[in-house]
Amino acid sequence: MIRQLTLPRLTGPRLAAGTDAPLLLAVLALLGLGLVMVASSSLDLAARNFNDPFHFFHRQLLFAVVGTSAACFFAVVPLRRWETAGPLLLLLIMLLLIVVLLPGVGRTVNGATRWIPLGVFNLQVSEPVKLLVILYLSGYIVRHFANLRLHFVGFVRPLIVLGLGSVLLLLQPDFGGAAIMLAIGMGMLFLAGAKLWQFLALGGTILAAMSVLALATPYRVARLTAFLDPWQDPFATGFQLTQSLIAIGSGSWLGTGLGGSVQKLFYLPEAHNDFLFAVFAEEFGFLGVVALIALFAVVVWRAFVIGLLAERGGHAYGSHVAFGIGIWIGVQAAVNLGVNMGLLPTKGLTLPFLSYGGSSLIVTLAAIGLLSRVHWEAQAPVPRVRGGVR
Repeated sequence: MIRQLTLPRLTGPRLAAGTDAPLLLAVLALLGLGLVMVASSSLDLAARNFNDPFHFFHRQLLFAVVGTSAACFFAVVPLRRWETAGPLLLLLIMLLLIVVLLPGVGRTVNGATRWIPLGVFNLQVSEPVKLLVILYLSGYIVRHFANLRLHFVGFVRPLIVLGLGSVLLLLQPDFGGAAIMLAIGMGMLFLAGAKLWQFLALGGTILAAMSVLALATPYRVARLTAFLDPWQDPFATGFQLTQSLIAIGSGSWLGTGLGGSVQKLFYLPEAHNDFLFAVFAEEFGFLGVVALIALFAVVVWRAFVIGLLAERGGHAYGSHVAFGIGIWIGVQAAVNLGVNMGLLPTKGLTLPFLSYGGSSLIVTLAAIGLLSRVHWEAQAPVPRVRGGVR
């Protein structure tokens, strides 16, 4: 059976059939806050670079509309379609990760080749890959449930896929994307019942490998140094982190008010993107930060509740999809907040639903649509099948 995950309540109020009200309201609140904060944090930058203070806001609003359409699409597609498309999903994962590295195809920004130009916006391949990995691994767990729990080879096979994907991400390089993908995969395999000693051995190996990779590249060494003591070089390697800490500290209890941030003007780089949380903390203070974390907690909580509801109804595939989405959103949000507060080394990871970026917002909203589909199907129990979640 799934590792001892118990929640006191497996259903919640619904706005309509198949709709989880707490999840929907929390996502809408996060999305609304994201649009407001993208506008607030980018007004001066957009006016200076594009002669339109709402340039980034208009684009983010467009991404939100496209993401909502993607959510509706995933909400109506039966999960069985994704479950049977395992080989195609695996092929698509590798295709995206390889194509972006081809000369003349991938777009390079600040030394990183992570994007495929699509005209209206640039697709950051690590974002759809995260969702595709969840869909693929969920199918693998259902098909090889017994082997995964009883035999080491059943545990190793999906790790080969995760390892190859991580190598391709590191070639971009995208250290943060690789770390999140591994966290999603390991979390899903652990919940599926893989043995604890396997995770301890694997975790030690991954930690050692990533430490070597981090120390082997000069810019990563600089990031680690800045993370450990950003005030040692506050105008160079530690500049971004020190400005983030100043912004968060300036927010105090109640913040400076919407639009009142000083650090977003000329000091904090990527204020509307990776470090949007710092601007939010400055403008809304500690109480606003607590409310924001609570909203993310609701999203993760409802994802696990939906996963357990699906598991108890005999929907093995849907339960693993829900768990994977919950792990993804929870881990990525925690990492982004940790980076902004100086608890983790700087990584190019967005804050789900809030940070500016089409790839992140569209794919994350699509994941919410998929989660809604799991909830809808979980309300119609089916007979349990051998090899599923028991």
